[in-house]
Amino acid sequence: MGGGIIGFIRSIYQLDTLDTRFTTPSSVPYKLAAEAKNDPHGAQEGGLSKGKKAERSKWSTPEFYLYYLVFLVAIPYMFWVPFEVSRESDPRYPKFQRYLSDGWMLGRKVDVSDIQLRTIRGKIPHIFGLLVVQPLLRRVWKLFKPTRLEPGASETSPRAAEARLEQRISFDAFFGAILLTALHGTSGLKILGLLWLNYQIATRLPRKVVPWATWIFNLYILVTMKVYDGYRFKTFVNLIPFAPDSLLELASWMDSQQGLLNRWHILFNITILRLISFNLDYAWMMDRQGGSPIEKKQLDPASLSERDRVGTPAPKSNYSFRNYFAYAIYAPLYLAGPILTFNDYISQCRYQSASIELSRTVKYGIRCLLVLLAMEFVLHFNYVNAISNARPDWSSYTPAQIALLSFFKLHIIWLKLLVPWRLFRFWALVDGIDPPENMLRCVSDNYSTLSFWRSWHRSFYRWTLRYIYIPLGGSNFRTLVSSAYSIITYLAVFMFVAIWHDVDFQLLVWSWLIVAFFLPEIAAGYLFPRKKWEGRPTAYRMLCCVGAVGNVLMMISANVVGFGGGVDAMKALWEGLFRGLSGISFLTGSCIALFVGIQVMFEIRQSELRKGINLKC
Repeated sequence: MGGGIIGFIRSIYQLDTLDTRFTTPSSVPYKLAAEAKNDPHGAQEGGLSKGKKAERSKWSTPEFYLYYLVFLVAIPYMFWVPFEVSRESDPRYPKFQRYLSDGWMLGRKVDVSDIQLRTIRGKIPHIFGLLVVQPLLRRVWKLFKPTRLEPGASETSPRAAEARLEQRISFDAFFGAILLTALHGTSGLKILGLLWLNYQIATRLPRKVVPWATWIFNLYILVTMKVYDGYRFKTFVNLIPFAPDSLLELASWMDSQQGLLNRWHILFNITILRLISFNLDYAWMMDRQGGSPIEKKQLDPASLSERDRVGTPAPKSNYSFRNYFAYAIYAPLYLAGPILTFNDYISQCRYQSASIELSRTVKYGIRCLLVLLAMEFVLHFNYVNAISNARPDWSSYTPAQIALLSFFKLHIIWLKLLVPWRLFRFWALVDGIDPPENMLRCVSDNYSTLSFWRSWHRSFYRWTLRYIYIPLGGSNFRTLVSSAYSIITYLAVFMFVAIWHDVDFQLLVWSWLIVAFFLPEIAAGYLFPRKKWEGRPTAYRMLCCVGAVGNVLMMISANVVGFGGGVDAMKALWEGLFRGLSGISFLTGSCIALFVGIQVMFEIRQSELRKGINLKC
């Protein structure tokens, strides 16, 4: 019984439970990969290689026993320092006490002073309610609108797929319209208008103009919807010369009917990504007219690989406004994602992904609850947001306290994104759609700037790869000219990411810092190629670890600037670290702890390689 419980707990934390995309190559259909898992010969035929590049395990070596001792000291210390300054006995407690609320865990207060975090936490019961209601309504819809097949017809036949597509899309459009009205009230008309304009760009303009017009239109919307506070009706009426008072009153009334989420434009960023996806998928479909790619490749449409689902255009008839509306306002993913491309959405509406299994979905749901519990634990025992909001005298804090408060602030940012992303993805899985997992690793389990970007908001990373990075030509650092162009490509990607988050100079600085921090890592890869160190693997691992420690320090600095308090916060952090012997001692100890932690990160990735999994992050 005990072994069974331990095995079940371990299975909850397997990569396959998180997302089958992590354990199945994108070019291999999941059904084929699942069949090949227990067959070594079949695994090789299916494109699954077992640990070809992996090193021998180091978990039971004397080196790693030493690292375990460091962990036993460092991890409790990292939790204790922020907890100690969050206690009522701390003399600075009265300064930030007003930002705390009544909690439910062990008589502690809870720090929900961050507005975004407080909103997310307050909406979790509503999300769980929708998670139950929407799939139940879909079942009712199926009863009233069943798929009618000819006698003897297979459920995987093209006609059955079209019938399933029609059934799902019709419900998604219907429920999406209700959701839009409930969430945004009269502002739903603005969203509908923007969707219509974007659709006209895709379907009315000449093919060569569509990508340029799509980007210009959507970038304009990204900037102006913030500047004009969501395009208030009264603002437009005021532009009309001699507008009657009755029209102004009507506009004011419409502005007051804003639904449950009155600031619709704050959450519209994620929808803009879907608008761009539809338009570019449509434009690329027009380039590939003349026969079905699935038939040309002789693929099974009911068992496509993820690469084929994303890259294979839907039939032209599927690019209708209704399908586009259903995709853009698909309820489980509407507010926060993860991001699913239009092609993938249509493909999964036709044929449910084989990766959706009841046992995996249940385990994923348990994992969601555990993440929610972890967030509650941190908020009850670490009051970093309240301390920051009270504008403290940072000189009264030791370098260790400043550094670890900043470190945990990044973890709280990670948690407040992880919780809704996981819950919304869980909702989609329950509803029969498998979107990409957004967070592959904990924010602490990253040592590479490039790899961090691949694992943080992963669906957004994949979206930028498909719609910005690859169309711009990718990267090539072999010559001076190609290197300069590659840097421009990286800047274009990350400046878009910054503008997409918010029109804020601080975030632009963050995007420049991220690109600047890419360059040393890329240069190190060329200066110290693995092939030249094949005879000295341990020396190479130590060298990489030293570079990775520098990378982590740079990443912490960049994210403190972008999301943790700005340039001033970063300056205060580094000034504190170099303020006297205590600061330098803490920095030295931190670098040693990071060195040990990164060695463990290396070995985690080697363990994955030994199982035939290469996540490249």
